[in-house]
Formats: sequence, structure tokens, C-alpha cells
Amino acid sequence: MKKITSFLKNNTAISWVLGFQLFRFFLLPFMGLMPQDAYYYLYGQNLSLSYFDHPGMIGYILRIFTDVFGQSIFVVKLTDFTISSLTIICFYRLSSLFLSKHRQSKSVILFVSTLFISVISFNSTPDVPLLLFWTLSILFIYKAIFEQIKIYWILAGIAMGLAFDSKYTALLLQIGILGFVIFSTKYRKLLISPWLWLSLMISIAVTFPVWWWNYQNDFASFAFQSSERTSSISKFEIKPILFLGVIGHQLILLLPILFSVFIVFSFKHIKKALIKFSLPSEKTLFLLAFFTPTFIGFFLISPVYWVKLNWMMPSYVTGTIIAGMYISKKLLNTQLLISIIFHVIIASQIIFYFVPVKSDDTWVGWKELGEKVEEISEKDAQAFIFSIDGYKTSAQLRFFTSKTIFAQNVINQPALHFDYIGDDMNDYKGKNAFYIDSDKKNKNKNKLGKLPEKIQPFFKSYEELDPIIINEGSLKERKFWVFYCKNYLPKK
Repeated sequence: MKKITSFLKNNTAISWVLGFQLFRFFLLPFMGLMPQDAYYYLYGQNLSLSYFDHPGMIGYILRIFTDVFGQSIFVVKLTDFTISSLTIICFYRLSSLFLSKHRQSKSVILFVSTLFISVISFNSTPDVPLLLFWTLSILFIYKAIFEQIKIYWILAGIAMGLAFDSKYTALLLQIGILGFVIFSTKYRKLLISPWLWLSLMISIAVTFPVWWWNYQNDFASFAFQSSERTSSISKFEIKPILFLGVIGHQLILLLPILFSVFIVFSFKHIKKALIKFSLPSEKTLFLLAFFTPTFIGFFLISPVYWVKLNWMMPSYVTGTIIAGMYISKKLLNTQLLISIIFHVIIASQIIFYFVPVKSDDTWVGWKELGEKVEEISEKDAQAFIFSIDGYKTSAQLRFFTSKTIFAQNVINQPALHFDYIGDDMNDYKGKNAFYIDSDKKNKNKNKLGKLPEKIQPFFKSYEELDPIIINEGSLKERKFWVFYCKNYLPKK
């Protein structure tokens, strides 16, 4: 025990990593299932080469964990926690290649103290595996370029491909490596190296399942991810509120100190490059190559398009290593103090739920809803169940019930990957259904009064049942409207 205590005292970064991760692990049993957790769990239960809105890596990983350890909320959360812990370990190794032990310690503490690590430790999203394979890719690319170990070109290609199989944002890895080689005076010769191009070809080969699925499905996923966003950006309507929103959520994810350091060193290096035509050292240039396109790139489009809070996450990896070169001990201590305060507040909300969340984006009430829906559906065991709130209620009910659950595909509206599971709604013609929808405002216990008009043409008649009230009288109270819809009429 004395040896362990002595080791931790002499390894400050490891002590903080263990402290934060043990804290996060302690919170796992208190976490309910978020809609995103349920939706990506659905991926894993319907195995496919890829999926409508994202590649499938998060689904595959959830499938492996739940097959081995069983289906439960805790196992889903344990999956995210485990993968994020592996990301921290890879970051620790990567940072050691650029920083002295003292600066590496600061960088690791900065990284593990962020709220973004907590986000990917608690929530199943494609960013969970993306961050792991992104970090591994940069580690392998470094080994291939700076240490000239050829096997790492192959490993880098595999890791870059797996990152893309996690989320399309990973395309910025290939842009990063080419950008570094082009701007580097010392390593520009790699442009004619077969190993660089072999690595890129391997990365493309590993992404083949995603491309093949898209080819088989009229490139639906690529179109979904690009067409609307490209159209919005091309309109070029300046909206300052969007820019301020990006600053706001980055301040939360990184916390003010680390975010400020990002801004300062970004400004410093951009100024040097544009005014003095001066580039940093080769290693710093390497780090910037995987930071700038993501962090600065998304900031540049933020005044004309809403940049989601997780899009910049990959840039945090090399950005935090650079931050370790600049940050003082005083600022680091301030970052830690702010982080501890935020994490205590978050833990209190998770455990005691002081502030009700008037949204479906909550971890509260879904399991109880599943139990109530099971009871209500006994009235007609052959009836299917559906909701039309995107994917949230439908995905949760698929997790917590044994019933047949659908989404907007029941009323011929796009339903994300529910459209690609293989269900033919014509097979349910003439059957009855239960429609479930949450009352987010929950101001009273009254019925809704009538079935939403866009649903009515798809059924001959309907009957509104008493609403489901979950955790009645508490801060966790939630209300769901219930309709018994008769004789389904699918439309072509």
C-alpha cells in the first residue's frame, strides 16, 4: 500500500486520472438510459455494414459488451466508460512523445478534467469510438513519420479507417496527414513515399463496408449528412447567435481555462503564419495539422451554420497537448477547481435530480414507461406500438419492452435507421396500434383530446386512453399520452 501511495505522489497525472475516472465510474449506476444510448444499442441489435445517420462502430461495440455482460443500462454505460478510459490511456502515451514529463502531466490533467471526457464516458454516441481511433491514428502516424517505423504506416491506415467507420468526421485525419506533409520542409519528401499512399489506401479499404452500404442504399447516409448542411452553408446568412452558441458549448465542454488557451495559441500561430510567414517546429506543426482543420474550420462556418457541440471534439486531442506547452501551474489549478465544481454539480443532478428536464433528452422515466407500456399493451397483444418524436421514445421502448416498436415510418415519414431495419409496414395492414407520445410541458394530468391530425388518416378510428404518469408527484414526474389506434391503413 505504501508503494502505491508513493507511486501516486510521484505521478501526479496518473493520480488525477484515477481520481476523475473513479468518480465517473461511481456515477454509472445512477445513470438512466439516454435516448442516444437506446438508439445506438438498436444499431447493434440490427447488425449492418453501416447505418443511415452514422457508420456503425458504436453499435458494434455495444453489441459486443451486451452480448458478453448482458443487456442492462449499466453495461451500456460501462461500454462508454471503458472506451473513453482507453482513449485517455492512448492520449497519455501520445502526449509523452511531445512533452517533457512535467508538461505532459499538465496536459493529461487538462484532458481528463474536461467535461467532454465525462460526456463520452456517460453517453453512447459515435464520438466514443471516434476519439479512441482518432488518438490511435495520430499515435501511429507519429511513429511512422518521426520514428520511421514502417509497420506503423499500416497500423495508421487501419486506425484511420476504423475512425471513419465510427464517424465521418474522421476524414479530417487524412486531410491532417497530407496537410502536415505538404507544409513540412523536412518531411515533404513523403509525398513520393509509397508508404504514405499505402497507408491512405489501407484506410480507404477499411472503410469499404460504409461505402458498400451507401452504394446499396442510394448513398442515403452520405446524402443525409451532407445535402442539408451544404445547402445551409451555401446560403451564407450570417447569424451571430450561432457563433455565440458555439463559444458557449465549447466553454462548457473544455471549461473556460482550456478553451481560452486554445484561442490564444491558435491566434498566435495563425498570426505568425500570415504575417511573418513563419511555421512552428515540425512536431508542433504535426499537432496543429490535426487541430486546425477541425477546431478552426468549424469555428469559421459557425456564423452561418449551427455547429453541434461534439463536432470539434477530435481537435481536443492534439489541442490539449499544445495547451500543455503553454499553461501555467496557476491556470491549471484554476481549471481543476472549476472542473471539480462542475462535476459536483453534475453528480448532484444525476443522483438527486434537483432540476427537472422538460425534454425527451433525459435519463429519467424510460424504464418505468416500458413497464407501463407492457401492461397497457396486454389489452391487445397483437397490436404494434409507435411514436413519432424522431427516434427517442421508439428506441427506448425497443430497449425496455419485448413489443414490436416503430417510429415515423408508420405514417410514411423519414424515420432515420428505422427505415432500414427491414420492416414492411404493409405487413401490418388492418392491425391495431398503441401510439405513445410525451407531454414535455406536463402542466396537468388531462388527456390530449384528439389524435394528431397527421396520424389520423392512417387508422380507421382511435380511442384515447388515460395518460401514463411516471414518478407521479416527484421532480422526476413525466407524462405520456396514449392512444389506441384501430385498423392500420398504410399509405403508398
